[in-house]
Amino acid sequence: MTIIAQPRLALGDPHDCTDSADDLTIYHAIFDTLVRRVEKHYLPLLAKSWSVDDDAKVWRFELQEGVQFHDGTLFDADAVKQNILRMAREDKGYTLGSPAVWRQYLGDAEIVVESPTSLTIKLAMPMADLLDVFEQGFMVAPSSFAALDADRRDSYIGTGPYKICSIAPDRVCAERVEGHFMFTPQNREIVWQHVVSPDDRLAKMQSGAVQVATMLPFEASKSLGAARHTFLSPVAIIYLLNAQDGPFQDPRVRRAVNIAVDRDALIETVLGGAAKPLLGFVSPNHYGAADAGTMACDRETARQLLADAGYADGLTLNVDCPTRLPDEAEKLTAALGAQLAEVGIDFNVTIHPEREEYAHMVRRKEIQDMCVFDSSPMSTFRVLYEKIDSRIAGAWWQGYQNTAIEDLLDEGQRIADPDERAAVWQKAYQLLQQDPAWLTLYNPIKVIGVAGDHPDFKMPFDGVINVTELPNLEG
Repeated sequence: MTIIAQPRLALGDPHDCTDSADDLTIYHAIFDTLVRRVEKHYLPLLAKSWSVDDDAKVWRFELQEGVQFHDGTLFDADAVKQNILRMAREDKGYTLGSPAVWRQYLGDAEIVVESPTSLTIKLAMPMADLLDVFEQGFMVAPSSFAALDADRRDSYIGTGPYKICSIAPDRVCAERVEGHFMFTPQNREIVWQHVVSPDDRLAKMQSGAVQVATMLPFEASKSLGAARHTFLSPVAIIYLLNAQDGPFQDPRVRRAVNIAVDRDALIETVLGGAAKPLLGFVSPNHYGAADAGTMACDRETARQLLADAGYADGLTLNVDCPTRLPDEAEKLTAALGAQLAEVGIDFNVTIHPEREEYAHMVRRKEIQDMCVFDSSPMSTFRVLYEKIDSRIAGAWWQGYQNTAIEDLLDEGQRIADPDERAAVWQKAYQLLQQDPAWLTLYNPIKVIGVAGDHPDFKMPFDGVINVTELPNLEG
């Protein structure tokens, strides 16, 4: 038995959009998807091949043959269609503060079952990054839909390399599926255990009570020696800027705050060095990320930009700050305020203890001048579309408008070739360094413990444990 200690175990509906690594590691073990992400590329899984027309509106998928769900029912093209239709329901695709995430991409799609192992998806609009959605399109046995709709989590039935044994409030147990069509995991049984405190997770790791532990304390975990592994989280820690009202309507002010920050010093003060500076709107792990380097700390230029914008005598910014997600939000805001005071910017901070209500406030676009937030989708396209495109005015959009960025978004979504499309996203990345939508700060460095000495162990780019790639930890 391999036990994974993690801070979250509040499993939801697998067709709800989530960027929680703790949820996703379980979902990917139980449910296969049409495609799988490996670094910045997509490889076959339940879909053994696919093609897309030049206009990026018509997709064709050829499926694996002879695959069964864990309850013995058949996985076929009709099951895929039923799953896509369920994902596109108005009550599905919910992530914190943002309902119906998948519906905006799939709601108007025409899905044609061509044969038991092939189907065609005709989109209403071009979407060359459709695989970004299907990487989280978990294929669930249609026989379990009714139970899922009744909020019964004991009915997780997929085609994945593990199947559920039991679900309890503090643990989820799954056993290996023998003869899975693609994966042969080394560990027979996986148990995900809910352990809230990072110190408790570390103690369990040190005592051998668990074989894997996530989100460990950065410094204290060094006691694990070879069992300690670090990785860059793709989650961007940012401040959303209100570009609809107030000083951040002016792009000079948005750029000024970005170049007034010494990110290395901020990371040292707030996180003891456990992060890497973020100079673009997505992490370096993201598809289409470009070379960074045009937002280095330059307070002299920041002061001049503020003066040109009419703030030569300084300004006061009203800042919204939660108490968690990110958990260091209050400490971060204090440290950032101290740095921006160097260029004449003062903070008036409002603390928000209810994180879900905070997210709804942001979604309703009721923030003051700026607010602490994070950006977690691994899809570069989704970040641009849902958070930056003024024509969509998505859940997390806060008034930013740049027609050049929007033109690139339109261009990229019509380019089926991934290398050509990546070049378009790189142009968007560089433009957003010159005219930033947000104040971008850092990507955290996370720590995971894996029992034993496994120098080849490597976390995936998305920061989600792939249990099929864990070394043999059962002895």
